[in-house]
Amino acid sequence: MPFELVDAVLAETGRTERRVRRLPSRVALYLVLAMALFEKAPISGVFSVLSAGLRAPAVSEKALRDARRRIGPEPVKALFDVLAGPIAQPHTPGTRYRRWRTVAFDGCSSTKIPDTPDNRAVYGRAPVRHGHAGYPMLMLMTLAETGTRALAAAVFGPSGTGEIAYAEKLLAHLDASMLLLADRGFDAAGFLAKAAGTGAHLLVRATANRRPPVLAHLPDGSYLTLIGTLRMRVIEAEITVTATDGSTHTGTYRLITTLLEHRSDPAPTLLALYHERWETETAFLAIRHTLLDGRVLRSRDPAGLAQEMWGILTVYQALRTLMCEAAETIPGTDPDRMSFTLALHTARTHTILADLGNPTDRPGPIGHAVLAHPNPARRPRHSTRKLKSPGQRYTYKDPTRPTHSTTITGITLTIHPPTITPPPAPPPGQPGQPGRAPEKNHVLNLLRQTPYQPRRIPEIAAALGISGRKHTNNLGVRINRWAHQGLLTKTAPGTYTIKKQPLTDHQNP
Repeated sequence: MPFELVDAVLAETGRTERRVRRLPSRVALYLVLAMALFEKAPISGVFSVLSAGLRAPAVSEKALRDARRRIGPEPVKALFDVLAGPIAQPHTPGTRYRRWRTVAFDGCSSTKIPDTPDNRAVYGRAPVRHGHAGYPMLMLMTLAETGTRALAAAVFGPSGTGEIAYAEKLLAHLDASMLLLADRGFDAAGFLAKAAGTGAHLLVRATANRRPPVLAHLPDGSYLTLIGTLRMRVIEAEITVTATDGSTHTGTYRLITTLLEHRSDPAPTLLALYHERWETETAFLAIRHTLLDGRVLRSRDPAGLAQEMWGILTVYQALRTLMCEAAETIPGTDPDRMSFTLALHTARTHTILADLGNPTDRPGPIGHAVLAHPNPARRPRHSTRKLKSPGQRYTYKDPTRPTHSTTITGITLTIHPPTITPPPAPPPGQPGQPGRAPEKNHVLNLLRQTPYQPRRIPEIAAALGISGRKHTNNLGVRINRWAHQGLLTKTAPGTYTIKKQPLTDHQNP
């Protein structure tokens, strides 16, 4: 981040000083970045470290606080926007699936901020079991490049706002060159439609209570469906891992994707690819526990918090960029093996010495340090998913997981094709259950039995064992809504048939 770039963002945001000062705006912006590097030091100590090699005179804490207030958060955010974005080259290992760059959404709501009236007024207090948490919490939502853990975009705010609301603010950063990975918190039909509208492909884990209709079976065990108005493919599978001690552990996954072609994107390949989503958790680990060391942020007002957070994200992105550039100097090196802790330690050391090396010598001292001591190749292991030092005695323990981390010796994928259950027939001579609304799949399966014969609402109700005008009318309202969603075709008033799907739909995604 050279002087020219810092001066440019200050001028763009109108934060350049108007008179000669001992602490010009440029120094204030670098001070905010240094606060992210030296999180444990007070602001006066940060300035002392930052100017240690320059023999600068001492400055009071009030002067430093006033300098921060003069520039505000806008130039720091502008600086982050300059650095943010995918950083891997097309040949960088582990950053792409076929022609798409893999990215992932996720949120982190565990960042604590000072408990002041100003902060509480904006961020509130996080509810817990017996009241409220001791500190307000800040929600950070990022769109990260999974292969490098770099941030393509970020947004933050009160933790009470849902993850999807924050993620929608980041959709503009998706494009047709990306494959988005996301967990079960992002499987809402409306959000999926907006994300697919950006041109990006999706691979999202779906909740277990979703009952998608089966439009077509595919040879690999997956099937085509319709979620809202979006045509997608569903993969349901059990994943069993075998550990070195002989124990086995099984989990059930349901993935939905806009990659409809089973030949070029087989189900086992997509199941293995979804594991890359967890790279975003490693990014949050680096921000929350390596950069911040789990500490409470220092700013006591919302404007200062915004400035501080953008400074932390800017420093994080700069370090990730240097680590990726260092890995790319040696062909075939995975950026995952570069140590963020070592990069941060080296950055702190050279900042104190005011010696960041020759700008033309890339990757510079930080890059040379991470290349000299790369992390070992990742080993397959089964995590216990529990705190090593829990804060209370009575912590939840999952009986299905091992008591300690174990190395995985084998992984078995079992894909389950969908099973179509016929609609239940009412007992002879007895009416059906008029008070129970039929499942969507029951209506669709009934109409599939005669796909070229339109059926009226009373006929459908009688076949499903529904009687009474009120319940028949309710059925008609639901069927009409499904027709608007594209599942059915309305051929006449109150008359419907199953929507005919072209045979080539799943062959040309």
